[in-house]
Amino acid sequence: MSNLSEHEREVDWYRLSISDTAEKLDVDLDRGLDAGESARRIEQYGPNELVEQRGRTAWMILLDQFKETMVIVLIIAGIISLVLGEEIDAIAIFVIVLLNALLGFRQEYKAEEAMAALKKMAVPKVTVRRNNQVKEISASNLVPGDLVLLEAGNLVPADCRLIETINLQAQEAALTGESEPISKDARYVAEEDLPLGDRLNMVYMGTVVTYGRGKAVVVSTGMETELGAIAELMQSSTAEPTPLQKRLTQLGKGLAMAAFVLVAIVFLLGWLRGEDLEVLFLTAISIAVAAVPEGLPAVVTIALALGARRMLKKEALIRKLPAVEALGSVTVICSDKTGTLTENRMTVTILDFANNRIDLTEDELNIPVRAMSTACFDAEPDPDQVRMLSRNPALTLLLAGGALCNDAILQCPEDQPDEYQIVGDPTEGALLLSAARLGLVKDELQSIFPRVDEVPFDSERKRMTTIHKMPGTVVDLPEAYQHVWDWQGWSEGVEFVEFTKGAIDGLVQIADQVWVNEQIEPMSDAWEQRIYQANQSLAENGMRVLGVACRSLDYQEDDQDRSELEKNLIFVGMVGMIDPARPEVKDAVQTSKDAGIRPIMITGDHPLTARFIAKELGIYTKPAVGDGVLTGQELDTLSREELNSSVRTTSVFARVSPEHKLRIVEALQNQGEIAAMTGDGINDAPALKRADIGVAMGVTGTDVSKEASDMILLDDNFATIVAAVREGRVIYDNIRKFIQYTLSSNTGEIWVMLVAPFLGMPLPLLPLQILWINLVTDGLPGLALGVEKPESNTMSRDPYPPNENIFSRGLGINILWVGFLMAVISLGIGYVSWSNGNSAWQTMVFTTLTLSEMGYVMAIRSMKDSLFSIGFLSNRALVGSVLLTTLLQMAVVYVPFLQKLFKTEALTAQELITCFVLSLVVFVAVEIQKWILRKRA
Repeated sequence: MSNLSEHEREVDWYRLSISDTAEKLDVDLDRGLDAGESARRIEQYGPNELVEQRGRTAWMILLDQFKETMVIVLIIAGIISLVLGEEIDAIAIFVIVLLNALLGFRQEYKAEEAMAALKKMAVPKVTVRRNNQVKEISASNLVPGDLVLLEAGNLVPADCRLIETINLQAQEAALTGESEPISKDARYVAEEDLPLGDRLNMVYMGTVVTYGRGKAVVVSTGMETELGAIAELMQSSTAEPTPLQKRLTQLGKGLAMAAFVLVAIVFLLGWLRGEDLEVLFLTAISIAVAAVPEGLPAVVTIALALGARRMLKKEALIRKLPAVEALGSVTVICSDKTGTLTENRMTVTILDFANNRIDLTEDELNIPVRAMSTACFDAEPDPDQVRMLSRNPALTLLLAGGALCNDAILQCPEDQPDEYQIVGDPTEGALLLSAARLGLVKDELQSIFPRVDEVPFDSERKRMTTIHKMPGTVVDLPEAYQHVWDWQGWSEGVEFVEFTKGAIDGLVQIADQVWVNEQIEPMSDAWEQRIYQANQSLAENGMRVLGVACRSLDYQEDDQDRSELEKNLIFVGMVGMIDPARPEVKDAVQTSKDAGIRPIMITGDHPLTARFIAKELGIYTKPAVGDGVLTGQELDTLSREELNSSVRTTSVFARVSPEHKLRIVEALQNQGEIAAMTGDGINDAPALKRADIGVAMGVTGTDVSKEASDMILLDDNFATIVAAVREGRVIYDNIRKFIQYTLSSNTGEIWVMLVAPFLGMPLPLLPLQILWINLVTDGLPGLALGVEKPESNTMSRDPYPPNENIFSRGLGINILWVGFLMAVISLGIGYVSWSNGNSAWQTMVFTTLTLSEMGYVMAIRSMKDSLFSIGFLSNRALVGSVLLTTLLQMAVVYVPFLQKLFKTEALTAQELITCFVLSLVVFVAVEIQKWILRKRA
């Protein structure tokens, strides 16, 4: 390893100049690292990842299986059996404990693997320049010397020395505790040792770019970063259990207390009857184990983890397991429009300027995109393009302004030299493409009119401004670009030009002139009205509209008063672009409505555009009062109570800022709604955190929004949210089925043990038999319920309240009556056989109870529909586990070795048929109950 890697953290990078930094890192700051060098450095430095505290090892997971209270009680019982000379019982107990531990180990180990795979999927992307190409790579593949492009909203992926900054600010509270963002300056070089917060030319891993943009060179990665040093001290945190797990743990404790009461009763009754104390002791402990589903929290975690994996296949990455259980309770989905409800494939179709409108969809204007650079295509402009621009100087200015006041990039992929791709915002990319179609390519524009300053876009102003230096002479310019330079108003002595693009309503307010037919006219009321009408006309047709304005100015690069920018502009024209609705979203919206979930559109777009798309998708509904659309400006005038009332009937929020999203979420929650909120920007983070389910965009979302979210949409698609809600409902339903099944089975066992003494019978089940039933019935069949398919009404019913009691909707009553029925059937056949002197009566009780539970687990595969309507083989895992359990029970009854171990006797054919027939009573009873419920419904 080189000297650099050995002393990375010791180098005071903030005290080096940009050139010294580049020399020390051996990197060309214009081209970046080439592929060979980056590959060599990833081998040398390793991945750019913080080394997490080692998760639970396989041995730790296995040992955890023996920490449950009831398991410890069983182990003690086994030890006591050994002391009392009951070696067979002791061995059986230890074998069952070990089998139970191995089953739990396998489940939890798989869950750990699943979550590790999910975490790997959540690695953020970063934009870098390598081999003079801008590309997106995984942050884990960064190496010292990489050139990173930063913009507002990015999470800084490594420790970096800034080499270019444009109004760059970073929030470094994670490292310094300072709440205010720090302004950065790449030109700054420190002359003395400085604390982190004063290193103005550095940005550090884990901090956030809150404003502006810049370029930086990576100096440290992974554990060599400042955050890595802190991470070494922060490796002791433990995962919090989910809310559902907490509720189930409380349930287990309550059942444990009830079990101890039952133990005391059984022990007392047996002692009064003169039963052997050893048998009583083991029986009492077995009842306690049977009553408490000690493995339930682990089963829930596994169900959630497997559900998260299934969601991942549907393009929904679950970052926090509680989101899985909360998804099933969502009542409102607040969705952004662009990219989530629409295709995020913006295409410029209309160019509107001074009483002129050009429709780019007309055949005569279907001119192919020309060269983005000479590396891809022929760089000579098409003569037809030049003639069109010469006839329409305003068109030239409109296209050039949209391309120059733009942070997107058009480039040719290395592996597809005849293709182009957009890097950056799709809306800005559409502007670049429209300009390129008519011969104005950003690369060439930028070289002729270099950007010297900018005021980045923000959601409050809804616009962006750039300052460009004008060329000194028109003689050497290509003909297509002479029209930008040679324009009345700045052709003489103009050194700088300002371009501003943004929302029409805000742009008109800062423009006091309009360019008409190569002349500048005052912005009169008539022109304002004409501009607003054109804007409304385009918006009513579902278009997103951006305006472009400009002016020449006397700009001082070193001490420009930024407050003097964005004033006295000349309005040039507007661009109308369409982003078509995703075809699958309309069905997803209808599905969500059928499921009792109200979809709401929240967008920064014009209200007319938003309403057009919302109507097309079925989101918009006109209320009895008002029009169902609320703008951010109107929202600002509402009191808290008025907003709480408005959110009940408003289906579209337009022209809203990320700060408005937070108010909307709070208002919905005040109305008792369970809200899922989408977001992609840094300012969306508060709303994402506040929402019951924060949903970040995986494609267009910023790193900060992803970190604040519970779920990430890998395809930015609204339909994926609805699919995830469906999965969340299925998971919760299946967990309840497991609880109903295991507690009903345990209740049946307890009723058998409690009632038998009152009938004068000996203890009907031996301790080992109870342990066997507990292991078999709560094992494979119970787990197979976790993969049961959705109920027929999963997405055609209202959401269940997230705080409902675990025994609500009849679950508790079902547990009691089914458990009692199991006991009556099993104990009934046992009592008759015992009365007739049949020595196999205990085996008949044992077998009937086990088989009854097999029938019961098949019946509750659906809580509403008949088993015969959902399909007997629709859950092959459950059918297989029932068949296996039945075969194992037959082995216990008929295999001599197991007969001796479990103290069973071989049943005659008639006795076995009787057990099978009686065990069907529970299945039939539950099917009849479901039939009655369907008739009532």
